Amino acid sequence: MSEADSKVIREIRHRRVRQKVTGTVSRPRLCVFRSLNHVRAQVIDDSAGRTLVSMSTLDSQVRDTTDGKGKSKKAEMVGTLLAERALDKGIKKVVFDRGGYKYHGRIKALAEAARKAGLEF
Repeated sequence: MSEADSKVIREIRHRRVRQKVTGTVSRPRLCVFRSLNHVRAQVIDDSAGRTLVSMSTLDSQVRDTTDGKGKSKKAEMVGTLLAERALDKGIKKVVFDRGGYKYHGRIKALAEAARKAGLEF
């Protein structure tokens, strides 16, 4: 399977998940994107079409504290800081959108760190 095929398959899985998972005002969607080296996560209110909170491994808070650590540790840090930002804005409950990725590795680390920091899925 080539790289293009795996991207297409992930997109199909992502569309299938998004048919069921939508963010509302009371329960926004926590969307995750994983690239080869980085993880991005954002909390989205789909009814208004707005991003409420976002965090990435490229964010200075994460970049400065995770030098030399593995990708899963960086994803944990992103999950923790995203949850803190969301709680500061009064967001306690979210629905999790894994973005078509399997729930393991960096995706699982980010989700569990966000749960541990106080977000409810």
